[in-house]
Amino acid sequence: MSLNRSPQTNQTHQTLIERIPQVTGHGVNHWLSRLDDGPGLLRFTERVNWLRAEHNLPHSFAAALVHEADLRRRASRA
Repeated sequence: MSLNRSPQTNQTHQTLIERIPQVTGHGVNHWLSRLDDGPGLLRFTERVNWLRAEHNLPHSFAAALVHEADLRRRASRA
């Protein structure tokens, strides 16, 4: 299933991803690795909530990381 996202939404996502190292002190790959090594939650919201609870990430950054993980997973399957 492909979702059409507005250019503004794409820009917001990219801005959040670029700011993650500054805000968290760790790069995106670090957080994607944490998601991979995490409890194996499947639902988007569960993974966001896990990052927030386990690693004290702000909601917007946790959601951007989960979305980025999903984008990269889909791209690797294509």
